[in-house]
Amino acid sequence: MWAWREPVSVECAACQGCSEIYLRVNGNRIRLESHDGELSALVRLREGMNRVVAVCRGAGGEDHESRELRYRERLEDRPKSLIHMSLQEGGVVLDGAHSRPSEASGARIVGYEWSARTSNPAPLTVRSGAAERELGPAVTAPRVVVAPPRSDGEYYVSLRVTDQNGRQDSGSSYFVVQGGNPRLPDQDTENPAWVDTAVVYGVIPFLFGEQPLRAVTAKLDYLGDLGVNALWLSPINTCPPGDFGYAVTDYFDIRPDYGTKADFRELVRRAHSLGIRVLMDLVPNHTSDQHPYFKDAQAHGKASHYYDFYDRDRDGRPTHYFDWTNLPNLNYDNPEVRRFITEAFSFWVREFDVDGFRVDAAWGVKERRPDFWPVWRRELKRIKPDLLLLAEASARDPYYFAHGFDAAYDWTDNLGEWAWHGVFDHEATLGYALNVALTNGGAGYDRDALIFRFLNNNDTGSRFVSVYGVGMTRVAAAMLLTLPGIPCVYTGDEVGAEYLPYETTSAIEWNDRHGLREYYRKLIRLRRSTPSLHSRSWQPLHSEPGGQTYAYVRYVAPSRQPVLVVLNYGPSADVRVRIPEEFAVFAGSRAPLDMLADERLTVRRDNPVTVPMRAWTARILAPVT
Repeated sequence: MWAWREPVSVECAACQGCSEIYLRVNGNRIRLESHDGELSALVRLREGMNRVVAVCRGAGGEDHESRELRYRERLEDRPKSLIHMSLQEGGVVLDGAHSRPSEASGARIVGYEWSARTSNPAPLTVRSGAAERELGPAVTAPRVVVAPPRSDGEYYVSLRVTDQNGRQDSGSSYFVVQGGNPRLPDQDTENPAWVDTAVVYGVIPFLFGEQPLRAVTAKLDYLGDLGVNALWLSPINTCPPGDFGYAVTDYFDIRPDYGTKADFRELVRRAHSLGIRVLMDLVPNHTSDQHPYFKDAQAHGKASHYYDFYDRDRDGRPTHYFDWTNLPNLNYDNPEVRRFITEAFSFWVREFDVDGFRVDAAWGVKERRPDFWPVWRRELKRIKPDLLLLAEASARDPYYFAHGFDAAYDWTDNLGEWAWHGVFDHEATLGYALNVALTNGGAGYDRDALIFRFLNNNDTGSRFVSVYGVGMTRVAAAMLLTLPGIPCVYTGDEVGAEYLPYETTSAIEWNDRHGLREYYRKLIRLRRSTPSLHSRSWQPLHSEPGGQTYAYVRYVAPSRQPVLVVLNYGPSADVRVRIPEEFAVFAGSRAPLDMLADERLTVRRDNPVTVPMRAWTARILAPVT
């Protein structure tokens, strides 16, 4: 059950012999109301197992009881911590007075404990009259004023509230200091700062070895050395045997062939110790047809509490997308479903401290219930504001960036179609096709769009290196890791691993046959350490020969050390790149530094700039005047 109240109706074929009919709920007597001849009551449930019995009192005073119904209440009876921030009184006001008592018990909140993250740029101090003290558990007022810190950065605070029953809840929020001045971010649309330098590594756990979660944990030092700072794990929730993971049968448990919750907890703990965040892949659009809720609905029809958990057509048949007949869609018009899914996401944040989610088929929920995602985001960000929320949906649709998500996929307007699909198939027109793919056909993207980019993922079939070879892979990897957005390096990309995600069942070999690992490592280091390469600003440039080359400038501001990226997807050539006026520093640079090759180039001081390129290479050029 995912609601605190449940309507219960009573049907009685021999009620004429009853002097009284009532419900007994967890031993308490509940009166039934009659509406149009139907006896019913809205039953208040408690946390855990609830027992409901209908009682018919006979004329002689004897009681006749129905079969016992059992309802397992999955919600927890606890308060909700809420932090409201404002800028006034010469500081940042943290107000927890609007925290809410439990929906179930209504128990009054009696305790407030504040804390600040130890990773904040500087300690936070609370003003108390003329004195100041550090923000921490000893600060127990519902409302406090924090002195504005001088160091720039994000400042995270948490509030733990306790009610009179001893139940607790924690919530968090943050403010930003820029140029010594505090400001309040728009948490509905603004992503945390760490996302700007994010390089995500996509993990298929079973390809890492036996006992997959432990095998991934054993590989964390290797991944940390590669330079990635976030892992995206393909689904790890319970699913039918042999399934890749998108047919979920329990959102609150780990599939046993991967390991245990303890194994996952250790993976997250170890990753965090290395500065690597962990993203889960959760599936809110549908469940497996083997999920207990669906099986109950199939067995009992409309008599099942879970019948209305599933979206249905006019004939009452469960709906699904494509040929996913084993993946019935959930019914988001049902408030219990909305709560069920929100609690599933929240569970992994609260209990395991995960850092975000790749949300499978987010587009499906948008189609059926477009107002769900903003509410979902607010609840998750209430618990942990620096989560990364990634929609499996096209970044060309601005809806996602205004309705709950930080980033979305590099797809076309066609559902599931990779924007780079087919681009690399024809060398003579490759540069032109790239420009169409990267600029949305010249229409551009919404200004808030943050694009999740990849050469490979779980749905791209044969690996990029298998289809296009090592030379093309090297250039495409340089492009991936120098474009704006969030780049994803997928399992084994950095060693040229070749497999099919849905068909390969044994662990991959991690020997670097093509000498790609150090190349990826350097690209990742350059991206994370060079402000221009992890900004959101770029400008495509005209380059010749146009078919085989592509060029663009990456910058924070045109006058602040822009970086010129030149890609050659063909044989050796002198590539001519026309530089716009605002980036004239390149035309005036006699010997720009190729940061990828660690060499200075001799170029003519003219416009277009001529860049000598070897076959199948990339240059990442910083001007040196």
